[in-house]
Amino acid sequence: MNTQVTTKLKILKPANEVFEAIVDPEKMANYWFSSGTGRVEQGKTITWRYEEYNAEGVIRVLEVDENEKIVFSWGAEDHETVVTITLEELDKSSTIIKVIETGLKENDPEIVNKMLGQKEGWVYMLVCLKGYLENGAKNLRASLI
Repeated sequence: MNTQVTTKLKILKPANEVFEAIVDPEKMANYWFSSGTGRVEQGKTITWRYEEYNAEGVIRVLEVDENEKIVFSWGAEDHETVVTITLEELDKSSTIIKVIETGLKENDPEIVNKMLGQKEGWVYMLVCLKGYLENGAKNLRASLI
């Protein structure tokens, strides 16, 4: 069983704008987590917080290639996964963003539900990012109930 989750979306903005929306916590707060303790930079450990859900998550930034790639790990030690976000600029006005999350446990009896949940989360995050970058929508974050 392939225990990775892959999600892709085309955003009508150049790669540098998509990249900045992910790594800059002030921009990220407009569509994803409500706050972050710092900019996403290689080697940093950052806490992302959802005020609406009184929840937070810690990420460990493993790799950053400006305007092209972000890799981080997150989750509890025994359930840690690795997220790779790649940006492929098609032209100066559009980018394909791809998110791959690996490390889900194949023998977990809840693997299908977890994979579906992660896929749903990444689709939602990417749609909110698209709405923010292309249309200035800042009220989509945390709309799922």
